[in-house]
Amino acid sequence: MSLPSYCGRFAPSPTGPLHFGSLLAAFGSWLLARHAGGQWLVRIEDLDPPREVAGAAEEQLHTLIGFGLASDGKILRQSERGAVYQAALDRLLAEGTAFACHCSRSDLASNGGIHQRCVATTHRHGRSKQGPAIRLRVPAGTRLCFDDAVQGRITQDVSTEVGDFVLKRADGYWAYQLAVVVDDAAQGITDVVRGADLLDSTPRQILLQRALGLPTPRYTHLPLVIDKAGRKLSKSLAALPIDAGDPLPALRAAWQALGQPPAALAHVDTVADALAAAQDAFAPQRIPNAPIALHNMRVTDAV
Repeated sequence: MSLPSYCGRFAPSPTGPLHFGSLLAAFGSWLLARHAGGQWLVRIEDLDPPREVAGAAEEQLHTLIGFGLASDGKILRQSERGAVYQAALDRLLAEGTAFACHCSRSDLASNGGIHQRCVATTHRHGRSKQGPAIRLRVPAGTRLCFDDAVQGRITQDVSTEVGDFVLKRADGYWAYQLAVVVDDAAQGITDVVRGADLLDSTPRQILLQRALGLPTPRYTHLPLVIDKAGRKLSKSLAALPIDAGDPLPALRAAWQALGQPPAALAHVDTVADALAAAQDAFAPQRIPNAPIALHNMRVTDAV
């Protein structure tokens, strides 16, 4: 399967409004796509109904439009793609690459939650209301390396650090790892640009790509935005929603967080002018790889 020259994406989960960390990922991925002369798509990763907030997906899309970040193609929603995920899972099951597992979290607690072999004895009484989880088999000694455009060379011993990982949950919901791999291939994504909190998921996704015969995109993991306590912004009280009605302060702050020269956007008056100036001045090599402390930035009006 061949890849187009460049196609990036932004894929939020509808668990609440977009915050500054979300904007950084969206703006960074958009800038890299425009810098490469490629496409930029938006995907709604609505796989986990218990965590979703009603109306959040539409609010997120409205916010992106307010910041001038419109998808270049049809917006894909993962909640509508169960049959596609099932076909991929059926293939892995038929090949013996995936297997059914009745292990609970308590069963795996003694091994730090890492599954390397099934330890559940049977369908235990009280667990019958749910089906088994489906996991990808990760053979002992599975070690994966890849080069990230910002974070550099990444190596993970998937067998010892992750183990056999879930593709479909016991409650019937699709796991992120399977859906993201299937959808990146379906949308022709050549470059995955996202926050560094997803860095350790990448080896699992590459293993799945190989198991399904799908192409592996290039990866760029942008620096995380953290609060004073060093927590990821989405888990912090500082994760206030960004204001689509007054986008320029937040755009300037995200531009600065991406290591770009503040002067380039200092004198623009509209979102369109800001995005045009950003495209002209953007230099990917300036993107930092270390976390960005929100309290060290002058973003009071941006979040």
